Amino acid sequence: MILPIVAYGDPVLKKKAKDISESYPNFDVLLENMFETMYNASGVGLAAPQIGLPIRLFLVDTTPFGDDEDLSEQEQKALNGFKRVFVNPKIIEEEGNEWAFNEGCLSIPDVREDVFRKPNIKVEYYDENFDKHTESFTGLIARVIQHEYDHIEGVLFTDKLSSLKKRLIKGKLTNISKGKIDTDYRMRFPAQKKKR
Repeated sequence: MILPIVAYGDPVLKKKAKDISESYPNFDVLLENMFETMYNASGVGLAAPQIGLPIRLFLVDTTPFGDDEDLSEQEQKALNGFKRVFVNPKIIEEEGNEWAFNEGCLSIPDVREDVFRKPNIKVEYYDENFDKHTESFTGLIARVIQHEYDHIEGVLFTDKLSSLKKRLIKGKLTNISKGKIDTDYRMRFPAQKKKR
């Protein structure tokens, strides 16, 4: 089932999410719905807070980046088919010189800005079967993971921008929070929630 994506301005996006256990109700259905929602919105990652759940869960599928002709063949290969579920993740290392990449977010449609992140990370996480892993990731895969990880920490990519950049996009962000935006996917706006 395709779920509405929570828009910028909703308090759930600013909450630090909580760990979940193996007994989380209807976990398989939740994952299925999240993947369906992400693909429907042409995303490469989706965190649970973006569908209104303040839990430490996100998923990633970087396959769309695998077609980028600006990347080396090796990078394209790594991105193609990289599909993971991250439950209760912890980034335990971030290394290297920060690099800029133009990021966007399904919760903040039509806003894209350069964000600086470190290129190498090590993550401890559980997969969809609650098996534990500790893995290192690099490049664009690391970046997508960092972006989604920020979501479960209550951080948005716009929080990482300079105060000048923030001022320049303030009007756009206000419009998104008021629902004054058109998207190809379902969204839930903070203003709509209050009316119920």
